[in-house]
Amino acid sequence: MKNSVSFLRSVALLEAISYLVLLFIAMPLKYVWGMPMAVKVVGSVHGGLFVVFCFALWRVLMQTNWPFSRAVLVFIASLLPFVPFVIDRRMRAWAVESKQTPA
Repeated sequence: MKNSVSFLRSVALLEAISYLVLLFIAMPLKYVWGMPMAVKVVGSVHGGLFVVFCFALWRVLMQTNWPFSRAVLVFIASLLPFVPFVIDRRMRAWAVESKQTPA
């Protein structure tokens, strides 16, 4: 990745996709069709991606001049379905703004 903000964007999008798969595919499989394994598998993947997301967000906060309120906004966005896709455009601009050198 070019910089830590770009990595955060990638992880945030993967985490958002896994969240949607968990909510709209795995949960119905469990509660409508009685297939609990889907939630175990997708939930584990989503949980792992969320941990990576949190570490990536922390890394961005430590390596850039992002205000803490921006990091809080990105974190809250990760908790809501579909919002990470909306905030990704802002994150792209913030990646350019941070102008980091490759790590």
